[in-house]
Amino acid sequence: MKIYTKTGDQGTTSLLGGRRVMKSDLRIESYGTVDELNSYIGLLRDQEVNKDREAVLKEIQDRLFTIGATLATEPGKENVKRPDLLEEDLFLLEKEIDTMEEGLPMLKNFILPGGHQIVSFCHIARTVCRRTERCVISLMEVEHVDELIVKYLNRLSDYLFVLGRKITQELGVDEVTWKPRN
Repeated sequence: MKIYTKTGDQGTTSLLGGRRVMKSDLRIESYGTVDELNSYIGLLRDQEVNKDREAVLKEIQDRLFTIGATLATEPGKENVKRPDLLEEDLFLLEKEIDTMEEGLPMLKNFILPGGHQIVSFCHIARTVCRRTERCVISLMEVEHVDELIVKYLNRLSDYLFVLGRKITQELGVDEVTWKPRN
C-alpha cells in the first residue's frame, strides 16, 4: 500500500465512517492538533530524565491516539471500531500529578517557560495541549464531542506543568519565576 492516495489533493479528507470534509474543518483541526501534541509527548518521552516515566508518557500517547481516533470519527457513526477513553485515564494523570507534587516546593510565583531545554519542551507540550483543548471546545460548540476528552486534555496540561517543575528539580536547575515590574 502506498502512503500517498491522492484523494486529498483537492483539500478534502475522509472521517472514519466515510464522510469527506475539507481539511480546514474544525474536526480535522482538532485531531490534527492532538497529533501535534502527541509528537511533543514523544519528544518528552525520549529524554533521559524521563526514563522512569517512559511507560506513563507512552500511556498518554496511547490515550491521545484514542482521542484522535474519536475526533476523526464521523458523528453518529458509533459502529466504527475504536478504543474508548475512560475515567480511569483521568485518575492515572491525577495520581501522577499527586506523586510528582509531593516533593515539590509550594508554588509561590508564576513560572516562566525555560531554565533548561527539557523544561521548555514540557511547556511547549503544555501550551499545545491547551490549544488542543480550545480546538476541541470550539468543535464541541457545533457538534457532539465526548466531554471526557476535554477533561482529559485539561488534566494533561496540569500534568505537563507539574512535570516541568519536577524535571527542573531533578536536573537541579532553578525555576524561572515571573517578576512583574513595579
